[in-house]
Amino acid sequence: MEIITKKLREDFKLRPEEDGARVIGDIVIEEVTRKGEKRRIHCQDDVGDAGYSIPYNVEKEKLRFVKVNADKVIAVETGGMFDRLVENRFDEKSNAILVHLKGQPARSTRRFIKRLNEELNLPVIVFTDGDPWSYRIYASVAYGAIKTAHISEYLATPSAQFLGVTPSDILNYELPSDDLSKEDIAALQSELSDPRFQDDFWINEIKLQLEIKKKAEQQALAKYGLDYVTDVYLPEKLAEMGYEV
Repeated sequence: MEIITKKLREDFKLRPEEDGARVIGDIVIEEVTRKGEKRRIHCQDDVGDAGYSIPYNVEKEKLRFVKVNADKVIAVETGGMFDRLVENRFDEKSNAILVHLKGQPARSTRRFIKRLNEELNLPVIVFTDGDPWSYRIYASVAYGAIKTAHISEYLATPSAQFLGVTPSDILNYELPSDDLSKEDIAALQSELSDPRFQDDFWINEIKLQLEIKKKAEQQALAKYGLDYVTDVYLPEKLAEMGYEV
């Protein structure tokens, strides 16, 4: 229907099965309620630890950005890591809007991130596990997914940057890791020819991972303590990318 009509399924009020993600950060959102009323929500002061829940429709007639003081967006793959960053108030320390991707992100989540990037000129940084499937999660944010390739220009944020966990991090931070499975190796080899992973950074990292035959989760950073990710790892990685924390 989307291809034939050149409209989005949200225009037909079709709701996806997957829920939108959670958001914490210094931004005020005006949302139209079910009764047609408008309410303003500060995504730090007016929410609990779970954050603001992104609705299925994030278009301007439903959701408007009123005010933002944050200067970046950090999209986080796993709920455990998102909760850790929230508990340590990393949204405040880094002046970032934290978005939980919930694994492979829903359409509304990717559209929400794209709007933050384009309308508010906020850089987008993606923080995932260190395995080939997580790299594809980043790619779905930056370039689009196969299922929604026909509307990638509507959902994708091409300027999104990958922060980690990288194979280099596994070595440099001496992270606990697991052996790559046969499926992991096949996925990495496939990514070497995937047009989304053709720059020097990705080719070098993928080849390194195939060499060391290891993968690691975000939670591996807890090896050094629960606060290590917010006190050391993320500040160091963000500084390498040119961001101050």
